[in-house]
Amino acid sequence: MSKPKGFEKPAGVRDYLPFAVEKLRAIERSVLDCMSSWGYRQIMTPTMEYYDTVGVASSTSDQKLFKLLNNRGTTMVLRSDMPAPIARVVSSLLKEEPLPIRLSYHANVFRAIEEEAGKEAEFFQTGVELVGDDSPEADAEVVALAVSSLQAAGVTTFKIALGHVGFLNGLLEEAVPDSEEVRETLKEVLMHRDYVGYRETLAKLPLSEVQRNELEGVLKLRGGKEICSQALELSGNPLAQASVAHLGQVWDALEDYGVAQHVMIDLTMIGDFSYYTGMTFEGYAAELGFPVCSGGRYDNLLQQFGRPAPATGFSLKTNRILDGVNGIQVERQLPILLQYDAANRKLAFTEAARLRDEGRSVLMKHVDTIDDLLSETTAHHIRSGPLGPAFGEIRSYVSF
Repeated sequence: MSKPKGFEKPAGVRDYLPFAVEKLRAIERSVLDCMSSWGYRQIMTPTMEYYDTVGVASSTSDQKLFKLLNNRGTTMVLRSDMPAPIARVVSSLLKEEPLPIRLSYHANVFRAIEEEAGKEAEFFQTGVELVGDDSPEADAEVVALAVSSLQAAGVTTFKIALGHVGFLNGLLEEAVPDSEEVRETLKEVLMHRDYVGYRETLAKLPLSEVQRNELEGVLKLRGGKEICSQALELSGNPLAQASVAHLGQVWDALEDYGVAQHVMIDLTMIGDFSYYTGMTFEGYAAELGFPVCSGGRYDNLLQQFGRPAPATGFSLKTNRILDGVNGIQVERQLPILLQYDAANRKLAFTEAARLRDEGRSVLMKHVDTIDDLLSETTAHHIRSGPLGPAFGEIRSYVSF
């Protein structure tokens, strides 16, 4: 393999220029302020964790983890999600903290990808975890907060789809009781939202007409609260029934929050069925065809760190919002350029301090001769550079 050029970077990572960083930070601050107003305290965890703890506990498949060895030969990983590191902290540093615990975060996470256009190996998430409450009220809280967080991020038109892994597990156990392999195949296809592939898979299976009708019926279970009644009629399995009842309670709470108009029930959506244990959800912005928000219940994670507790949460895909949604408009205040000579340096520095105390941004330029002074014409040329305007006003403190 040839040596990379100095300006090249690895596939899946990117540079964020100043205007993008300004907007990303504005989104981050607005969303974290929203989460704080709901009682969630911000946490930061290391970028690097042990593979044998956080790595194996994460929701990310092993082949998508970035692994490396430290100087002792121990396998490490770059964090691939936030629930696993937070579970480690809740089970150790916060083990004396009474439940429930509400935490928020903003972090970059890493997932190995195939080298395809548009795929990202490093991206940003802003989210929350609610640990220690297994009630429908807790699930409704994180969904309602997801709605508020999307609005805080500047996403105005969106829809959140609610599902429940228990419903599909129960339905499949009832319809295909004797083949776990078939059940896993069908869930895998649904997880990728490949409805054509789901029907094709059903057509190849040795199913009775009743079984096939029951399994095809799940594709129609998308809509409002009425979907819960339809789902109860489709499957009599106790797990499926309990899961639908739970979703109905979540929906009722969301109506009382006043956010049900942003939500729909989609029982074809199960998320990562090996990780989530209950309700799951995804949020879609009108401008984009892929999720800008995802979350759900994962009650088995914390027991891997020695503190069994239910948990639910979500994350916003912050860089997707940055790239694909007009959202928050950042009004940049251009710096003032102060030009000064040696005789007027103290005066210029004093004026710069005064302006900065007022919240203004100030650039300084020392000049020796009149030829060094920037004119408005020259300044206009500088302002039109690739990074946008460098300054908006020129003030000169010179003796010549």
